[in-house]
Amino acid sequence: MRLRNIPGAEEAILNSEYCIKNPEEQKGHWQDCFDKVQPLHIEIGMGKGRFIMDMSALHPDINYIGIERYSSVLLRALQKMEQNPLPIKFICMDAADVAEVFAKDEVDRIYLNFSDPWPKDRHAKRRLTSRQFFARYDLILKKEGHLEFKTDNQDLFTFSLEEVPEAGWVLDASTFDLHHDAKLMEGNVMTEYEEKFSSKGNPICKLIASR
Repeated sequence: MRLRNIPGAEEAILNSEYCIKNPEEQKGHWQDCFDKVQPLHIEIGMGKGRFIMDMSALHPDINYIGIERYSSVLLRALQKMEQNPLPIKFICMDAADVAEVFAKDEVDRIYLNFSDPWPKDRHAKRRLTSRQFFARYDLILKKEGHLEFKTDNQDLFTFSLEEVPEAGWVLDASTFDLHHDAKLMEGNVMTEYEEKFSSKGNPICKLIASR
């Protein structure tokens, strides 16, 4: 479904203190954007920002960066930040360029939440859990770092489980029913979509992968 464009969204992003305008210039120096040098976690496809904001509030010992492609969606996150400021930075960019803005070993953890499933086979390489994207993550994630992925799309999750070893990564944990998995639910922070889909009875899938 195509998102409705919100007039003024791009201008608001350009004028926001929370958005990094030329992220490629920060490559290798992201810690300079924060008050403290702390582990760096990024969420790719952050939507309206609920997850990353809740994570930042719960974990002040971590620096967070949210990445969102669509300016009209990012605008909603900015509006929330203005009401409740948190030490988070945002980037409006395509996820395919992630290795252009983060340096080798600069990121400690990557979150992918309810990513676009790109259901057609010919679009498989566009999925954020495709081997092509894992190759990009490999360039920025620390050796001991982890990637966490949540979705309610069973087909996308099955695809993702298969891509992990094909990309040369290791599957550390996985479940097809997160909310009934006591171990993986420990410390779980829900996204807008997670709350919506789980309230309808849809099981939530999650995997954790490393290299």
